[in-house]
Amino acid sequence: MLEKIASYIVYNLLGMQEGPLAESLNFFIYDTVKVLLLLIIMVFIVSILRTYITRNRIKKILGKKREGYGNLLAALLGVPTPFCSCSAVPLFIGFVEAGVPLGVTFSFLISAPMVNEIAIALLLGLVGWQVTLLYVITGLAVAVTGGVMIGRAGLEDQVKKLSGKKFRTRDFKWTKEERIEFAKDETFRITGKVAPYVLVGIGIGALIHGYVPVDFLVNIAGPDNPLAVPVAVLIGIPFYANAAGTIPIVSALMDKGMALGTALALMMSITALSFPEMMILRSVLKDKLLAVFIMILAVSFVLVGLLFNAVV
Repeated sequence: MLEKIASYIVYNLLGMQEGPLAESLNFFIYDTVKVLLLLIIMVFIVSILRTYITRNRIKKILGKKREGYGNLLAALLGVPTPFCSCSAVPLFIGFVEAGVPLGVTFSFLISAPMVNEIAIALLLGLVGWQVTLLYVITGLAVAVTGGVMIGRAGLEDQVKKLSGKKFRTRDFKWTKEERIEFAKDETFRITGKVAPYVLVGIGIGALIHGYVPVDFLVNIAGPDNPLAVPVAVLIGIPFYANAAGTIPIVSALMDKGMALGTALALMMSITALSFPEMMILRSVLKDKLLAVFIMILAVSFVLVGLLFNAVV
């Protein structure tokens, strides 16, 4: 239905003829409406869930779980938890000070910015549930594996001791009305904050969709180019962009021939391995642990990309 409405606006109301500009505008209208609707619904649902998942409960859940199971729980808890680069430092310090194992903490650290409600909503709207499910599964797998590897490396002494940054939490009992009101406020706040990135990302994606030749990326970033995946990961590291701005562009690149594995690697690199985020983490991690963290993520993203390019 949304597709018919977009086509009616472009070809009937605006009277445009078939061509790259009309195709781009049609793509922009359709994807913008679809993605924003999904985003509103997803953020509202996750905001309700967040009222049940306090930071204090997270610490209690993760503190005494065995390796593997604890890492999986941490990765899953990262999905509905509000998290960005600016909140990485207090969350990380708080979990470590509370006795949460270092490897488990890193599973949360990897999962939260990469697999969240915004990424899931955008992926569902732009690339369908199959690719979304693949992205979520591989993202959680990378978070669990990376956390286990860091936990076994014995690098607890590589966390800097910072005074005056205690992690304070408190339990709060919500009424039904308060949960709904909180979810409404969060939906307006997060959607309003993310919407500009969505519009810019879809706008760039629309131009790619309308003007980039279909076979342009097949030779450069298609499944037959083994260097496409590591290059995509390297390209993603310097960028500082959230899922809202990244996924629409990557979706358009996939439509024009970018291989699925290369696209997944690029998305993961931009959202979880950006250079600015690493600079923030450097305030609490010593160079050795930060280097191990970067290396594990980079290698994991390359392997994920190569695997999907070979299988899908």
